[in-house]
Amino acid sequence: MTVPVLLEFTGTLVPASMDAFARHRAQRLDLGLEILESAPDRFLVAVSGPPELTAAFEMALSLGPADSLIRAIRHHHDDGLPPTTRRSQEG
Repeated sequence: MTVPVLLEFTGTLVPASMDAFARHRAQRLDLGLEILESAPDRFLVAVSGPPELTAAFEMALSLGPADSLIRAIRHHHDDGLPPTTRRSQEG
């Protein structure tokens, strides 16, 4: 089953690195990917695929690339519910 997910990553980001990292991970997981916004403080993507694989994509992006620091991840819903936010754990 394909489930579309809208994910927003915020933090201190390098847009070119985030773009390349996201495309590579989506390709490896065989997910659909649309990059909606790529800025130094915000990376917004639409990902489609099985829920287990979209969750793996989210986890991968929360950890990398090495030159970007993800501080929070928001899930945007199309069902009228407010977005949920997860804070990334920092060492």
